[in-house]
Amino acid sequence: MFANLTNRDDLSGMRNTYECAELLEENTPVSPFILFNTWFDEAKKSTILEANAMVIASADKNAKPSARMVLLKNIFDEKGFVFYTNYESRKGIELNENPQVAILFHWDEQERQVRIEGVVEKLDEKLSDEYFLSRPVGSQLGAIASPQSQVIENKQELENLFEQANKLQKITRPINWGGYIVVANKIEFWQGRPNRMHDRIVYEKNNTAWKKYRLAP
Repeated sequence: MFANLTNRDDLSGMRNTYECAELLEENTPVSPFILFNTWFDEAKKSTILEANAMVIASADKNAKPSARMVLLKNIFDEKGFVFYTNYESRKGIELNENPQVAILFHWDEQERQVRIEGVVEKLDEKLSDEYFLSRPVGSQLGAIASPQSQVIENKQELENLFEQANKLQKITRPINWGGYIVVANKIEFWQGRPNRMHDRIVYEKNNTAWKKYRLAP
């Protein structure tokens, strides 16, 4: 077994020493959203290209998982995290079948991760309309044109669909595109530390209050 496995010695030797900061319970706020906003602001001020990039993992009705990168577009304090997508895409279908999701932010410059678990809810249509109209026209046309996650014949087919959308006299949000909010019930803050003794502080929703505890690395 594994007889043909490529020997990648360069992978086994890839590691970093994490020494940027530490995370102590006495220095964390009552609300995880306060800490998230602090960390997010620090990531935005760094050289990270897209601090709002996050992995969102979903699963279909048979619990088959999938994950992809999306962009965080808003934060509703004490509730959750907003992103937008095509409702008929693979993730849209999975979110309709199974609203349980997980999010991951990775900010390597600060040696930090944030893991979020929760359930998705569709965003109010008015908010989806407002955000859609705030996007660059090209992005609006792309959302209208693309049958996201569906098989297409070739790239030319996609370009033809974009050209058709470009001929519309009025651009409005398509009904199969809009926002979701991930209503968080568990948020873990991970701070890299030397010797792999990383700090992991978890906030877990207990009715209306947040319970806070530490996990071993």
